[in-house]
Amino acid sequence: MVKLSVIVPFYNVQAYAPDTLRSLRANTREDFEFILVDDCSTDGTAELLRRAQDDIEGVVVRRHERNAGLATARNTGLDAARGEYIAFLDGDDWLAPGHYAALLARTEALGCAFVRTDHVQVTGTARTVRRVPHGPRGVVSDPRGAILPADRTTSVDYAFAWAGLYHRGLLDRGLLHFTDGLRTAEDRPWIWRLHREAESFAVLGTLSHFYRRGVASSLTQIGDERQLDFIRAYDQVIADTAADRDAAILMPKAVRTYCAVISHHIGSVEKFEPAVARTLKSLGAAALRGMPRRVLDDVLDSMDTERATVLRRLRRRPATTEGATAA
Repeated sequence: MVKLSVIVPFYNVQAYAPDTLRSLRANTREDFEFILVDDCSTDGTAELLRRAQDDIEGVVVRRHERNAGLATARNTGLDAARGEYIAFLDGDDWLAPGHYAALLARTEALGCAFVRTDHVQVTGTARTVRRVPHGPRGVVSDPRGAILPADRTTSVDYAFAWAGLYHRGLLDRGLLHFTDGLRTAEDRPWIWRLHREAESFAVLGTLSHFYRRGVASSLTQIGDERQLDFIRAYDQVIADTAADRDAAILMPKAVRTYCAVISHHIGSVEKFEPAVARTLKSLGAAALRGMPRRVLDDVLDSMDTERATVLRRLRRRPATTEGATAA
């Protein structure tokens, strides 16, 4: 029986994949499987994965015939997963030896549906500890209750799918798959769904997952239209929240978070190609006009003046067909 399935998408990370693969080798166990999904890489990544299948116990390689994005690559891994527990890892990150064995033991002892973990952010040679924005560690809690308050950073804002471990029951209930085709912000509707629908979770203060920032091939470093998928991701958060039994309570948090992300992207609009920047403004304006008006007004009234002014100005932007075509 497979105890743990680790799903690792790779796309053109030849320079970083060796670190990732070495850390998997230091985490092998006879009842662990590592599902490596090559999302149609065009560099030497595919060869590294082929060799890993021969060299690392438990490795299984899946390859896409066309590049489909991170969400779809993770779904490919989920469809192949046989484990009682599921974990995710990105193809340019790495783990300390024994990370998964220790995480699994603590999760089983708690007996909850999923756990979230702290991590170490790596930017060049700098190391920064990043904590899950939630209360006590090692205490089983209600995931739905961890969504709020609306005006504070909470667990749903710490959306990294790889920062945790998930019981297979969540997969069987349809809660672990991602929205196909999303190339950025794919974790956002996913983490909101988990917190709305799962029955229990806990936070663990582990610091054995190393998250690499500033990778040149990362979409956060590229200003093309793929970054605009955050609009589709947060539109899904708003729609799902509107259909929830606690919509009136949860919607201010969803709207406030969406507004903060739109403001962030508008504030750094110069990183986008000119046509993409225009589309961003059109889609952002349409998103604001589609939010519940009273909730949005309350959120804007509670935000700092600079961000609220930017968003109010954007909301008044005339509707165009440009954004609709790009969406």
